[in-house]
Amino acid sequence: MTATEEIIETELERVERWRAGALMRAGYEPDGATALASRLDIDLHTATDLLESGCPEELALQILL
Repeated sequence: MTATEEIIETELERVERWRAGALMRAGYEPDGATALASRLDIDLHTATDLLESGCPEELALQILL
């Protein structure tokens, strides 16, 4: 790819990137956040609420995935 080529990001990719960022800000590690972000059937608020209520990330991922 040359410097003049533009990388085109789809709407779905933008949504998944935004979701992953929100999940990482909530406390998920990048791998877990990426796995959750790609699953649009998983409610973002439910995922973040689990960590906010003290649920360990590993358990939250088992519950959600």
